[in-house]
Amino acid sequence: MSYFPRVARGVHSYPRDDSDPAPLGLGVVGLHEGRTALLAAYRTRGVRPVAGCDLDAATRAAVAAEAPEVAMTASYADLLARDDVAIVGVYTPDHLHAEHIVAAFEAGKDVVCTKPIVNDAAAARAVLAAARRTGRRLLVGQSTRFFESFRRQRAAFERGEVGDVEVVEAHYTHRMDWYYDRAPWIVDGTDWVYLGLSHPLDLLRWYLGPVATVSAVGSRSALAREHGCASYDIYSVNATTADGRLGRVFGHYGTHELPRARNSIECLLYGSAGTSMAQYHDMRYLHTAPDGTEVVEDMLYEYRHFHFNNEVHGMHYGEFANYLQHFADALTSGTPHSPDLVEGIETFCLMEAVRRSARAGGASVEVADLRTQVGL
Repeated sequence: MSYFPRVARGVHSYPRDDSDPAPLGLGVVGLHEGRTALLAAYRTRGVRPVAGCDLDAATRAAVAAEAPEVAMTASYADLLARDDVAIVGVYTPDHLHAEHIVAAFEAGKDVVCTKPIVNDAAAARAVLAAARRTGRRLLVGQSTRFFESFRRQRAAFERGEVGDVEVVEAHYTHRMDWYYDRAPWIVDGTDWVYLGLSHPLDLLRWYLGPVATVSAVGSRSALAREHGCASYDIYSVNATTADGRLGRVFGHYGTHELPRARNSIECLLYGSAGTSMAQYHDMRYLHTAPDGTEVVEDMLYEYRHFHFNNEVHGMHYGEFANYLQHFADALTSGTPHSPDLVEGIETFCLMEAVRRSARAGGASVEVADLRTQVGL
């Protein structure tokens, strides 16, 4: 079964009809990136925005001006107490995710949490324990999976068009000077392996399944050194599965971008029956046809309003609408969704293995040991 129903051609929302269940109320905590999630909910048929929470009064006022019917509060407890909130969107700084997820589970809410859901093993154990105790569900907001070109690549993979995937190459390279200004806690409160590198590492695990071992090296760009960043912001990763398939991941967050040559995010699948690549910020899906010719699907003009609202590339409206609708469909029908909490924790283990390997100068790290430590 595909996790990726298509939006009708030329339709830039999910239209409702009389047979659809009532939309689920969405309350969002953290209204910087969370603003995009609230506005994206208007494009779905299964989710309606009802509440937003942020400690900053100016941020609340700015979002309220765009969505005046959405209630605003500075109290997360008040948001969780609302009967009309069924799904809580967590878009707060990474080190707060576990606290906010557990509180939402305990309040009887299901959760969408931006990646990474956690960035420490104790937090991973706490979130898993709360999910098992309460029976609540979580969707990891891995936006790249829900971008149109990556949706098409995945659908083709599920149809068997690339055959058995033998090698996955994925990267995310993006100049992040603006991010240091927006989120100063990244300087010494997290690691770029949990930030930018979470995208290609998630893609790697999505196609290869559980990774057995990783070996990684890292360094700091001039931009990272200028900001005093404690973590590496350049990573190169080699990964191997238990059955010998290979993955390569690269991330660079102080780069001078060359977008005509390399898109910010690319995922390249080498399979037994074909090869394919999906790209972002551009919206291209490239693949081999059965006769060996190269096919390029470029859907940017069709989907740029749905995904970007005709603003700058990277606003994520379309990706957030796609994953909110996917989650709502799964909740109302009782069917699986992806990426779920276990996938998110497995990806955390992969990220942590990469971090440890790079800190050890490229030493091989067994990912299974970390999965055991967090309780998977």
